[in-house]
Amino acid sequence: MTELTSSPALFHLGTLPVTLTMLIVGMAIVVVLVIAAFSILLSRAARGRAEAERAAAERAEQAENRLGDILKAQSELQGRMGAMAEMFGTRQAEFNQAINQRIDGMTQRIGTTLSEQTKSTHENLAKLQERLAVIDTAQNNIQTLARDVVGLQAILSNKQTRGAFGQSRMETIVKDGLPFGSYEFQPTLSNGNRPDCTIAMPNDAPDLVIDAKFPLEAWNAMREVEAGDTVALSQATQRFRRDMEVHIRDISEKYLIVGETQDTAFLFVPSESIFAEVHENFEGVVQRAHRARVVIVSPSLLMLSVQVVQALLKDARMREQAHLIQGEVLRLMEDLTRLDDRVRKLQTHFGQAQKDIDQILTSTDKLTKRGNKIEMLEFEAGPRDGERPKRADDPEERSGKLRLRVVDED
Repeated sequence: MTELTSSPALFHLGTLPVTLTMLIVGMAIVVVLVIAAFSILLSRAARGRAEAERAAAERAEQAENRLGDILKAQSELQGRMGAMAEMFGTRQAEFNQAINQRIDGMTQRIGTTLSEQTKSTHENLAKLQERLAVIDTAQNNIQTLARDVVGLQAILSNKQTRGAFGQSRMETIVKDGLPFGSYEFQPTLSNGNRPDCTIAMPNDAPDLVIDAKFPLEAWNAMREVEAGDTVALSQATQRFRRDMEVHIRDISEKYLIVGETQDTAFLFVPSESIFAEVHENFEGVVQRAHRARVVIVSPSLLMLSVQVVQALLKDARMREQAHLIQGEVLRLMEDLTRLDDRVRKLQTHFGQAQKDIDQILTSTDKLTKRGNKIEMLEFEAGPRDGERPKRADDPEERSGKLRLRVVDED
């Protein structure tokens, strides 16, 4: 220390003088420290490289293990993929087979359906042809009816033929509904007039008059008026109303005779549509006819009235034959009384016969019981060869007779 401080000072660090020797020693110490630190760093670096190498070796080993595991998993995956490929192939074959079967079944069903549809189509076509034939027939009938309507129109255009048409229709209804002899066509009344028809009423009542002459000219004129021509329509309507009132008055004055005809007459309208329109649009004419005791009737109403008259005639005939029916009923009751007496006598005979049969059955029962008693008797056997016969005073013989008598008494 003395040697270090004895050399001249180069500089001072505070109060401490720094010499060359001290500087050299310090530098040496610094170099030693640097070398020591470097050696320490080298050793640490070597240890780090060893550890890095060891870690790299471990990582390499782990990588090899992972690679082995990956290869093993890859082989397992390849096996599984092969199994799945085989399974998919099997499934694909089954799927193809199922699809083929379904396609075959669908083809068969489609073929069956097509055949059925074809058959149904043929049947429908046949039915359609039949209906077309029916339609053709109906069309022919309609054409025939149209010709008949044209002919009817031609008939109705003539007053005389039209009156004959209404007369014939009224006669047809009367003939169909009433028996022969209960009506008369075109008779002559006491005043010289001739109505279209008279119907004989029951119980000697006056006849019912039917008139079939309807003023159809005014009606057709009213129907033929063009739409919108109110003046012509009003004139045609007034004409029809006037003709109806005149005809109703003629019927009331000519055909309603006290004591000879009914106090009500029928005005026959040969069309239901005309009858309905008259009652709908000409209420005044209808009321005037009622006041004049004239009833406007259509074909259906005339048919109903004829049926009512037929029922009345039938009831009258029933009343006329009532005494005959009563006589037949009395004779029938007498026959029933005689039949009742004979049945009672027969019942008495049957009762006596039943009583005789019961007595016969009683006798047969007694005979059967006696036969059973005889069958139950025990007879003694006869004497054997070399044995003496039993005497009458033998006790055994007496006991046998007694047993037979006791059984008989039973």
